[in-house]
Amino acid sequence: METATQEATGDVVLTERAARRVAKIMQSEQPGSALRISVNGGGCSGFQYAFDIVQDRADDDLTLERDGATVLIDPVSLEYMKGCKIDFVDNLIGQSFQIDNPNATASCGCGTSFSM
Repeated sequence: METATQEATGDVVLTERAARRVAKIMQSEQPGSALRISVNGGGCSGFQYAFDIVQDRADDDLTLERDGATVLIDPVSLEYMKGCKIDFVDNLIGQSFQIDNPNATASCGCGTSFSM
């Protein structure tokens, strides 16, 4: 269950698969740890996603909670991620978090870089 409404989250969705994977990763981390997803300048398409395990939370972070997983997104990154779906894929190429961003005009084959 997400702690914020769809409107407040900018319709950012954490899928069940992604939540299960985050929860599994956090089992080996300190209690209270969360996955922070942020958008930084750089990458081969202009912006790139960063994934970090953190203990600290800011009052203005968007907090998504589902199935024992906690994902944090800062307000600046949220502006680039409105409407995103955060998923986890496991296929022949490998395992990774995948962000489907409707705001991106182009993305790179690496899956973590995009442009707007």
